[in-house]
Amino acid sequence: MKNTTVLLVKFISCIIAFAIGLDLFFDATIVDILSFSLVVTIISYILGDRIILPHFGNTTATVVDFLLTYMSVWIFGNILLDNYLQIAWGSILSAIVITAAEIFVHRYLLKRIPAGRTNERQQTSFNRRLAYGTEFAEEQDIRDKD
Repeated sequence: MKNTTVLLVKFISCIIAFAIGLDLFFDATIVDILSFSLVVTIISYILGDRIILPHFGNTTATVVDFLLTYMSVWIFGNILLDNYLQIAWGSILSAIVITAAEIFVHRYLLKRIPAGRTNERQQTSFNRRLAYGTEFAEEQDIRDKD
């Protein structure tokens, strides 16, 4: 049930973002907006939320979601909507709106992930008592006859 809620929130945020980004700059149809939303929602959920978020944390997952949204809209929008420069503005606007929504989705998911399942890197501190000096020595060569 929690996966359905996350997918629904992601899908609705994608619809809103693509309606703003693509309909503002293009004459995109509702089918284009829904197809972009469905593709980005599924790929973003699998790659960003299920793989990257538990292993690398919120910041990395948010950056990956931004880049994924930007590149997918730019590449597929360039093919479907036939305008190279305007699609860049539509994709950046859509990626910003979706990234803003993804921050809240990631916070929700991080609360739901058990503490043992996350592999997020821990900050390590430097212990000065364990700082050893370097020893320099002359290596002995067994082939040297001197």
